[in-house]
Amino acid sequence: MNTAVMAPRAREAALAAMSTGDELDVLVIGGGVVGAGCALDAATRGLSVGLLEARDFASGTSSRSSKLIHGGLRYLEMLDFGLVREALRERGLLVQRLAPHLVRPIPFLYPLRHRAWERLYAGAGVLLYDTLGISGGFSAGLPRHRHLGRGAALRAFPAMRPESLVGAIQYYDAQVDDARHTLFLARTAAAHGAHVASRTEVLGFLREGRRVVGVRARDVESGAELEIRARTVINATGVWTGDLQAMLAERGQFRITASKGVHLVVARDKIPATSGMILRTATSVLFVIPWERHWIIGTTDTAWDLDPDDPAASGRDVDYLLDEVNKALVTPLTRDDVQGVYAGLRPLLSADAELTSKLSREHAVDCPAPGLVVIAGGKYTTYRVMARDAVDAAARELTVRVPASCTAQVPLLGAAGYPAAWNRRAVLARRTGLHVGRIEHLLHRYGTLVDEVVALIETDPALGAPLDGAPDYLRAEVVYAVTHEGARHLEDVLIRRTRIAIETPDRGVRAARAAGELIAGPLGWTGQDTAREIADYEARVAAELVAQQQPDDRSADAAQRAGRGIARLAAAV
Repeated sequence: MNTAVMAPRAREAALAAMSTGDELDVLVIGGGVVGAGCALDAATRGLSVGLLEARDFASGTSSRSSKLIHGGLRYLEMLDFGLVREALRERGLLVQRLAPHLVRPIPFLYPLRHRAWERLYAGAGVLLYDTLGISGGFSAGLPRHRHLGRGAALRAFPAMRPESLVGAIQYYDAQVDDARHTLFLARTAAAHGAHVASRTEVLGFLREGRRVVGVRARDVESGAELEIRARTVINATGVWTGDLQAMLAERGQFRITASKGVHLVVARDKIPATSGMILRTATSVLFVIPWERHWIIGTTDTAWDLDPDDPAASGRDVDYLLDEVNKALVTPLTRDDVQGVYAGLRPLLSADAELTSKLSREHAVDCPAPGLVVIAGGKYTTYRVMARDAVDAAARELTVRVPASCTAQVPLLGAAGYPAAWNRRAVLARRTGLHVGRIEHLLHRYGTLVDEVVALIETDPALGAPLDGAPDYLRAEVVYAVTHEGARHLEDVLIRRTRIAIETPDRGVRAARAAGELIAGPLGWTGQDTAREIADYEARVAAELVAQQQPDDRSADAAQRAGRGIARLAAAV
């Protein structure tokens, strides 16, 4: 099967095909989960497709989520049953068919603090949650909820203060490495014929009268400008939607408001437990989520009107999350326990009062000018539905009949044959000389594409060793990130292709040197290039650490931008 290897030269070939070849049917702007989903949806309908991303795939919201594929249990209290059922159907599709290598069930405890009435109330809600999952047709593979007494709940989560609960309900949702899943969407779209290119910034729209007929873009790597013509353009840029709309000078039906969500990452041994947990706070809910050898704790939900490119986590954000989770823990966490922090922006819909009734609660599609479709809002779990709706709108702009979406039947790369590959993991361990635990780690990240990683090790056995500074990852995974997965810079590898930036106590600083030396050859870097990339990454980490000591968003944003600005000036000298 064509696995759409995204080698360093593949990006240049894609840009050449988009700018010098025939007019595309659909050009998608935005390489997050929705944009990549749009590219896959359109390509699998037989359309000619281009996908542009200004930075790296999933570099925005789609690498900074809670990493959950879920129906939204709290939406049941809002009586939004249709939304929950739709999300649960998508959850089942991902677990069973589309991405079983990337999406898998995890348990959560819902602690009960009141006897009788709360168990009845919460139990009815979780029962309905399971029932809606069943009615969606894809519930297999996720265990049903069960009621636990106080003793059983504490055995599942010994870190919980005994006095903080009288019992619990255990239910299941699913987890995903969001950045890798988004990358697999883009790569699967490429396998079906889409031209995909990161580090390509849209400068403006091409127009014939009012109609949008393409874009002017700049290759950020080379500085070259190009024109790409398309019969329809889809704007799937999330929190950057307004920036592109401003280029168009057309009034759309909705605006995007950014909400910042911050998460903490702590080592697994800091919270003794075998299950995740969901806690109610004064304003929302807080998740404690198992993540390999770590926990993810989040999230916040605060307005953000500053730089959307790299939202800063402040000291206030960190302290808020620690304070909330410590209300439930026997041994409180401190700042010293925090290994990683990441902040992302949710694109929330807002509109003029007279237009509010026209908007979907979760996502909306608009056509502000002929030839242009805008998709906005929504949640990670329902990306496929959003992509389908956007491509449906784009198809109405075309003069040919376009087949209906078929992405519910299209597994992502690495999914086909995954159960058999998992069953043969011990065989692969013996063949490679790697521990079976290593093979499981690789299968969870690459699925059946693990053979491509293994091939690198067979060619160069030194790549089978752990990466210095991040021993949970193999050296081969760093090389694979640039030879097969389109990584162009050190931060692409340490932040998104792997999660070294949030999973190591030094936030990847030690690993940066080893990783930089490994990827320099495939990317054609000089010694000076490698040193600049390492220094830039170190400055990025330092700036984030300073920001996380600041008392508010504005000072955190200023500190983070200042730190990175100094790094860029130093690199230019």
